[in-house]
Parts: sequence; structure tokens; C-alpha cells
Amino acid sequence: MKKDNYFIRLITLFLTFMKVGLFTFGGGYAMIPIIEEEVTKKRKWISEIEILDIIAISETTPGPIAVNTATYVGYKVAGIWGSIIATLGLTIPSFAIIFVISYFYKDFMQWKVIQAAFKGLKIGVILLLLNAVIKLSKNFKINLIGVILFVIALSASLVFSLINSNFKYVSLCLILLGIIVGVVLTIVSKEREKEQ
Repeated sequence: MKKDNYFIRLITLFLTFMKVGLFTFGGGYAMIPIIEEEVTKKRKWISEIEILDIIAISETTPGPIAVNTATYVGYKVAGIWGSIIATLGLTIPSFAIIFVISYFYKDFMQWKVIQAAFKGLKIGVILLLLNAVIKLSKNFKINLIGVILFVIALSASLVFSLINSNFKYVSLCLILLGIIVGVVLTIVSKEREKEQ
């Protein structure tokens, strides 16, 4: 990253994440491809490989994934103030829009045009998420264990959502299983590298 004025970096962070928050519909996951585009390709603040780590950490820590991602990127670019400014930039537009919509919600939802717009937004959000998966999957290292874990997690999610069961305990078990397998695979691969 170029050595520039700290204040300019803060303003750039705020405006970048404000644009993401203002023009993204569908929640945190829908923001991920836009954040990835802005911070890796346009601004080159972080690498494409690093964004995968950021997303993984943001997903496992409490809070919305997009807010956690903005906080981490802001910290990386401009320290503590950067994390605060990036988080504010991302959340202020969403807060303002939701505040206005909630005030006029009953009036808005009676309009056929608004109902149709929301249906269209749902499709757009699905496409954004699919786009994010395709872009980010190019950097994944695919192996048999990872595929098996993915299939188990997906199957468990589908089964428990279909039977309307309490999924929190199952998801906790799947997360722990993923952590254990990840740690074991890392240790085994490091041991193999030492032997070679």
C-alpha cells in the first residue's frame, strides 16, 4: 500500500465501506463479494488469499460477517481508528435505510411495485452469494477430507432444517469437528513436510 496521509486513509476507508453498505442488499453474505472486489482488486489493501482467512475468522467470531470483515480490514489498513471508521462506514447507511423503511413500512409494503422490488432483490442476493462462492472457491485447496466435511455439513443443515429441529447443537458439533480435523490435517501435513 502507498505511504499516504493517515487522515486520507481513514476517509478512503470510510467512503469505501459506506459505498458497500449503501449499495448492497441482502445482509452480510451479500456484501462479501463487493467487499472482496473493493479491498482486493480496486484498493489492493489485502490479497485474495488473505480475504479467505478474514472471511473465515469473521464467520466464527460473534457479530455480522460483513461488520467483522470491515473491522479487520480497517485495522489492517489504519490500525484501531481504521477499524472503527470502516465499521461505521459500513453500518451507518444500513442503519439509516432500515430506520426510514421501518418508519414507513406499512405504507411501503402496500405498494405492488415495492413488493415486486423485494422479490427481485431476493433473486439478486442469491446471485451475489453464488458469485462470491465461485470467486472465493478459486483460492481453496480442495482435498478429500474437505469435500467429505462439506457434504456432511450440508446434509446435516438440510436434514435439520427440513424437520424443523433445533440446529444449534448440531452446528456446534460440526464446527468442533471441523476445527479438530483442520488441526489434525495441519499437524500431519507439517510432519510430512519435515520428513521430505
